[in-house]
This record gives sequence, C-alpha cells and structure tokens, in this order.
Amino acid sequence: MIIDLKNMATFGVAGNFTGHLEQAGEATDFTNVKTAEAKAPKAVFPTFIKGAKTVTPEFLGIYPFDSKKIIFPKGESKLQIEPECAIICDVTWENGKVSALKPTYFGASNDCSIRKEGAKKISEKKNWGVSSKGFSDNAIKIDSFDENGILNKYRIASFLVRDGVVHPYGEDSAVRDYSYIYAKLIAWLIEKFNNQQNEGPAEMINSYLNEAGCPEQIMVSIGATRYTDFGEHNFLQNNDESVVVVYPEDKYSKEDIIKGVENNSLNSPEVSVLSQRVEV
Repeated sequence: MIIDLKNMATFGVAGNFTGHLEQAGEATDFTNVKTAEAKAPKAVFPTFIKGAKTVTPEFLGIYPFDSKKIIFPKGESKLQIEPECAIICDVTWENGKVSALKPTYFGASNDCSIRKEGAKKISEKKNWGVSSKGFSDNAIKIDSFDENGILNKYRIASFLVRDGVVHPYGEDSAVRDYSYIYAKLIAWLIEKFNNQQNEGPAEMINSYLNEAGCPEQIMVSIGATRYTDFGEHNFLQNNDESVVVVYPEDKYSKEDIIKGVENNSLNSPEVSVLSQRVEV
C-alpha cells in the first residue's frame, strides 16, 4: 500500500541497534546524553515537520521523501544509506501531549545521512531538501505490534548496487532484534515526544509537534542496522542504487533476497522494497 507522508510528522531513532553509532562516527555526539539503561536508544530526531516556521527550524518543513531517487547534497562528500524499518502510527492527543501511539503499517526506509563534523543537531544531517529520504511504496499492514505479530518474522537487508554489482551494505538483521521494539519502543517514543529537551544533538520535539497542529499520524524510522565492512567504508556516489528490503524470513532466505535484488524481481506484496538511484 502506498502511504502519503505529506500530512504526517516524521522521525528517526538514534542508537537502536548496538554498534551503529560507533560505525557511523556519531557515538561521541551522545557522550553526555543520559539514558535509562545502556542499550536504550539515545534520542528521537525530526526529519519532516509540516508547517515548520517559528518554533521548528524551517528546513524541516521541506518534504524530503522520494521512493525513486536520492539527490546528493551540494558541498558534501560522505553520504550513507541508513537501512531501517519504519512504522506509521495513529496518534492520540491530550492537551498537546501524545497519550497513545498505535502502529498501523510498516515498510522499508532509508534514513539517508550525511557524515560531517560540526553538525549541532542530528536533523541537520538528515533533511537537506527534496529527495533526501526514502520510504517504500509498499507499506504492509500491522496486525499487532508485539512478538505475536507479523513484524516478528521480518528482517531488514540493504544493498548498494554499483556498476551492476550488488554489495550487501547493512548487516541482515531481524526487526525483533532492535534494542527497543514493541511496547517498550512505544512507551519510549511517547516519553520522548512529550519530554525530550533541546540538549546536545537532541531537540524539543513536543513544541515541533504542537506547531504542526498535533498531527493524527506520525511515521518513525525506528533505527539503522549495523553496517557490513563494505557499508561502513563505502559512501554513495552518482548513479549508485540504494536498496532496502524488509522481508519475511519464513518465506525468503538471505540468498533469495540478494538474487531478487540482482534480478529486480522482488515484487511480492509481502516484501517491502525501497530502491533509490543516486543523482549528483
């Protein structure tokens, strides 16, 4: 199912797979961020806030999602795929605070990121304008967001296709292996949406959401997998193809997915694919 994100607020989660921040060179950004436990994600960050104007930095009001291409940011040299599973949530509001989140759909997401020194906020490396992020045109319905639900059998794979060669980019990882997932993730997200402060690389999200008119739906990309050695050391170039696949492990092997990317044959409604061409 194609989901229109234009009327939603969209976010990412930093540090929800152990080791990713270290590989991305971002762990030191969070040295002073206090978390409830060692494995807890570090922060939630905005990637698109409709109507951003006064409270919210204006660049976050530019719609960044494109399911077909990534436009390389001018003046930058290091750009990486961030392979993720994203969830669409219905939001319940009470007096300007989020009181409940109900996940309804999931899909493959590329929370594409600039690697650069000196960015004060995570969001500055995430939304550089149109075609800087990606969400699959095939969103899949969530039956129940728990270990008995559909997502418990899904995995995240990602690839960089360069000169016709398919390179595994992120480690093939189970959605259930996120540090925070299901009820624990939802409780954490609600707390961050309501109470996260403007500290270090984090931002005060609640003020942004209120400026956006308390949106009825929110999309959250729930964290990037660790990189393969190739993914850690190879950045995107002109005409590369970034591919993120969220697939059911009871129907497909890792080898099936690689073959499907090579043949461009991953057309099953049970598989969420995001394939983006890089344009410089």
